[in-house]
Amino acid sequence: MKLNNVEHIFFDLDHTLWDFDKNSGMAFNSIFEKNKIGVKLDRFMEVYSPINENYWKLYREDKVTQTDLRYGRLKESFDMLKMSVSDEQIEILSIEYIDHLPNHNILLEGAVDLLEYLAPKYRLHIITNGFKDVQHKKLKNSGIETFFDTVTTSEDAGVKKPNRLIFEKALKTAGALVSNSIMIGDNFEADVLGAQKVGMKAILYNYYKREFSPKYLQVLKMKEIAAYL
Repeated sequence: MKLNNVEHIFFDLDHTLWDFDKNSGMAFNSIFEKNKIGVKLDRFMEVYSPINENYWKLYREDKVTQTDLRYGRLKESFDMLKMSVSDEQIEILSIEYIDHLPNHNILLEGAVDLLEYLAPKYRLHIITNGFKDVQHKKLKNSGIETFFDTVTTSEDAGVKKPNRLIFEKALKTAGALVSNSIMIGDNFEADVLGAQKVGMKAILYNYYKREFSPKYLQVLKMKEIAAYL
């Protein structure tokens, strides 16, 4: 079923195009080896991933700062693993992690094929809650920067998805209308409900394969998006 009157497509970045889990794991592996942190990566990521997801939720809701997020997700992970890591060491790791993260740039399966399919037909854009400098490095280093006409970060907008203001700023920057735009992202609250707040259509890339009402457009694989566009 093709969606009508779409001219502008807005993508989330992490967990939608950029493989956050794999790239994050490689970044941690690098800094743990450098700093002689004795933990098995698989076990660390098993603990870290849900903690990180929760911190991003708190960050979206303005309940923690950027600094709180960077430090707290590591502190809670080490505490859960019963590892004694000093606050000073955690601060170092939190900085080095952000520095190393854009050096690893695996994209999710089908991402490039989809962008190559869409680019001749639509204007493509990014809306992301990720940190501005890091997100731009990810786009450049992964080789997909040239697909996008505009990039709107939460730092640009002063608010985070699902706040309607970030979508309004992205639409204005892109010269797009609500009626001819669609949002594609992995986070139901931030991407789908956020887009719908301003009247945009949305497709959920159900990255974690969670249960959502069938009334929302959703796909399990990136290539399935082409059926709608």
